[in-house]
Amino acid sequence: MKAHGKNGAILRATGVVKTYDDGTYTVPVLKGIYLRVERGEQIGIIGASGSGKSTLLHLLGGLDRPTAGQVEISNQDVSKLGEGALGELRNGALGFIYQFHHLLPEFTSLENVAMPLIIRREASATITKRATEMLSRVGLDDRLHHKPAELSGGERQRVAVARALVTHPLIVLADEPTGNLDRENAESVYELMLELNRELDTSLIVVTHDTTLAARMDRVMKLEDGILTAKRSSK
Repeated sequence: MKAHGKNGAILRATGVVKTYDDGTYTVPVLKGIYLRVERGEQIGIIGASGSGKSTLLHLLGGLDRPTAGQVEISNQDVSKLGEGALGELRNGALGFIYQFHHLLPEFTSLENVAMPLIIRREASATITKRATEMLSRVGLDDRLHHKPAELSGGERQRVAVARALVTHPLIVLADEPTGNLDRENAESVYELMLELNRELDTSLIVVTHDTTLAARMDRVMKLEDGILTAKRSSK
């Protein structure tokens, strides 16, 4: 287990509640979530299908707003930011990885990984250099100019990992990142994520059904009945 306290929390969720109201029924999904994430920390979140894991990840990443409570990233209350400032925070501090890679099919690996830097309006030479370096780090330096349809499932997910990390974000939020892969590829992608987490000191929050993979994180949390509780990690 790493020691994380010296740098302070980079993400805090305090009393986060999320309910959905369709005018007839009110459905409580999250009933008061408390979470503190330190710089470089690895956290696995497990729970049954429909327990609200993806909802929680969307709230932590500023993709949705809580019904009540507060999410802070780098001491900024996400719910108080306008859409422009929130977009800048997401692009600068967060990286996202999903079960399905969501790569743009008409673009090459290099162009897909470069996209967050293009949005930042980085210099062209910087964009190419950093995207190339990140693809090399995930073992795809011979796939720079291949489009998603020309890659295997494991390779596509590695491109997605590179895209999430190319900005060197404070936090990577991963939603079932290996759920669409066979066991061998899942192990490979998971090891890659943990290796880059250590190299870049990027915090990692992974939502997964795979308790074996989750147990390799610094901490494992379980979401059940709208409440997040700690489980003992085997690390």
